[in-house]
Formats: sequence, structure tokens, C-alpha cells
Amino acid sequence: MSPFVIKAIQLFLSLSILIVLHELGHFIPAKLFKTRVEKFFLFFDVKFALFKKKIGETVYGIGWLPLGGYVKISGMIDESMDKEQMAQPPQPWEFRSKPAWQRLIIMLGGVTVNIILGFLIYMMVLFVWGSSKITNDEIPNGLAVSENVQQYGFQDGDRITKINGEELENILTINGHLKINRELMMRDVESVQVLHQNGKSETLTIPEDIGDQLFEADDMFPFGFNYEPVIDSVIPNSRAEKTGIKKGDRFLSVNGKNIEYWNDFKKYATAHKDETLKVEVENNGETRMVTITPSEKEKNIGAFTALDFDIATQEYSLGESVSAGFSFAYWTLHDYIAQFKYVFTQKGATQVGGFGAIGNMFPDAWNWEAFWMTTALISIILAFMNILPIPALDGGHVMFLLYEMITGRKPNEKFMEYAQMVGFFILIALVLFANGNDIYRWLFE
Repeated sequence: MSPFVIKAIQLFLSLSILIVLHELGHFIPAKLFKTRVEKFFLFFDVKFALFKKKIGETVYGIGWLPLGGYVKISGMIDESMDKEQMAQPPQPWEFRSKPAWQRLIIMLGGVTVNIILGFLIYMMVLFVWGSSKITNDEIPNGLAVSENVQQYGFQDGDRITKINGEELENILTINGHLKINRELMMRDVESVQVLHQNGKSETLTIPEDIGDQLFEADDMFPFGFNYEPVIDSVIPNSRAEKTGIKKGDRFLSVNGKNIEYWNDFKKYATAHKDETLKVEVENNGETRMVTITPSEKEKNIGAFTALDFDIATQEYSLGESVSAGFSFAYWTLHDYIAQFKYVFTQKGATQVGGFGAIGNMFPDAWNWEAFWMTTALISIILAFMNILPIPALDGGHVMFLLYEMITGRKPNEKFMEYAQMVGFFILIALVLFANGNDIYRWLFE
């Protein structure tokens, strides 16, 4: 099965789970407050449905347009724009007849479920699989650093010992990324203590706008592991394979410049991306020269190294997984909100993605741990996106309900209808823009 199909199946399954549970978040409090729910649909049933069945007063079904899902609640101005129903006198079972606090709980139900679900999934993953753990003592060659952070005193081979004065017992986050990258991009980092390769410890001062600098430089991962320059895998039909590079090759030099670590080659190749690279490689005691030609299409040559050290697994008891899962869910939401500011920059707007970008978050091969971790992340993203104060989203309804609760006055129904239409067109425009970015990247990058 191709990687594309595997990713597509994971995306479809993940979104189906999240949509159904999100809509249940609206459905359950609506039923508790004796509000009639006319429809409960996975995906949109524009003109027709793939499946539908009426049970009690609710029609349950699956639509054909996989852009989301919905519950249609009687007496509510929503995407159905049911003006006929709204023109009739309010009925006791309708949404508009319920107290504002009940309507607020109904509208917040979906977002609440997404947040709780993210926490529960993280908790489950940690309890079942644990998390990766590496200490500074276990990375023989330290970290490789990009030129964008070298100006602040970081050096290749550094070990990060403290961030803002706090010791790092594990240099990885729960999802296996280097903590220093996340901290610099999403958090307020004032100082980082490093241990250089020469054994000297130094506390480096970090500028307040470091995250903005790295984003503009397209360097969201300025730190990586310092690998030995030995090839572990080669992508079929890549430049590396066509050049004759194979597993086990050790890179010795590029255009006459000695290579000690894989990062040395990456830096040189990036700085000389429009030049032909003459690489000296060694395998089984024999050396040879290979020539790598430039390519506008491929960002890397298609050859990769592997970890030259072991990664331990940190296990969690049930109680520890609850605490760690809650903490990780909180910081995941925090970091997503923190990075949202980048969307409003010219560069950030071009990186907004749709279903293609979401699908690429899943691995090429089926992996249940990775599937659930990605599903938890998407759940938290959906919670944040849904609570944005845009009419037609849950956050738009919440905004108008809060106005009503504060002022004691309901917004005019005509105004609500127009606001819903404007919000709907904003959402359609955003969906088209995001997926248009995906198509552009697929065609030209």
C-alpha cells in the first residue's frame, strides 16, 4: 500500500472520530436540556446522504462531502439557514427558548470534548507506550546547530543543560522532539546554559524575538543531533541513488572541504545549493568520488543518516500518565496559540495548509502510537479553531451569547442571519485558501 493511501486512511479515520465526538459534545447537553436535535451527521449531506436513519426525533446519517459534520438543533440560526422554522413562534423544545446559560453550555460542548479528548489520548499513549528519553550524557557528539543561532554563542557539539535556569533531565519532549527547538519558537526563553565540546559551561542570553527571527529564516528546528556522516538509507530514484550513493557510505569531504559530521555536509550543501557538489565517500575501506548536481525541485539529495546512539523509553504509571498527559495537552494548546501569530505574517500566510498538510502530519507507515498522537494534536487544534469568534463557528455563537448574558439583550435575528452568512463565506474562503496552498506546494515545491 502506497504512503499516500496510508496517510489518507489515517486522515479519514482520525477526522471521522474527532467530528463524531465533537458533535456529540453539542448533542448530549442539548438532549439533557430537552432541546430537539433534528439531525446528527458525519460529513455534509448536500442534496443527498450516503446513509441516514431516523431514530426518535433525530435523523442520524453520513454525508458525502467530507468537510466536517454537524448537528441541526431546532430553533437555532446555523449553517442550515432554516428561515421557515425561525419565522414560527418559539417552541419550548427549541434552542432559542432555552436560558442563555444552557445555550452557552450546548455551544461550548464540542470544544470541551476536543480538549478533554486530547488530554485522554495523550494520557493513554503515555500509559501504553511511554515516551522517548535521552540525557545529555547519551549523545556522544552533542547537538548540531544552525547558523541562525550560532550568532548567540551556540556551537556544534553543544549540550543544553539548562533553560531559564531549569535543569534538563530529558532533552526530548513527550512527542520525541528536541525541547530546545520548541522552547525557542513557542516560549519565553531568556537564557540557555550550554556545555561546549571543550568542556566549558556557558550561559547564553537569548533575544526576546528569537522565535520571530527563526520563523522568518524558515529555521523552525535550529538544533538537531550531531550524526556521524554515514548513510543509512537512500530514497529510490532520488539524486543520491542516481549518483551512486548507497547505504554504508561515509562522507569524507565535499568540494575539498573535510566533513566530520553530517551537519557539516548539510550546511555546505545549503550554502552552495546552486553548485555541483563533488563528494568523496568511503565504504569498506574503498574511497570514490560522486558528483551531485543542483536541483530546484528537491530540497535534499535523498540520503539520510541514522541515530548513532540508543533512545530509552520512559514508562509511566497510571497516575503519572494522567499528570503528564494533562501537562502535555495544556502546553500543546499553549504552543499552538503562541505560534498562531505567525499566520498573520506574509510568510506565515503562505504556509497555511488544508487537508493535504493535515494528512502529511501522519506517518508513511501505519503506526498506532503516531496515529493517536497526531489525532490528539488535531483535536486540540480543532478546539482552538472552533472557539475563534467567527460567526458560523462555535466561537461566533459563544460571542453573541456572552453579549446577550452581559447586556441582557438578544442580538436581532436578522443580524444573526447576516452574521452567519458572512461567517460561512469567510470559512469557505479560508478552506479554499488553505487547500489552494496545498495544491501550489504540491505542484511547485
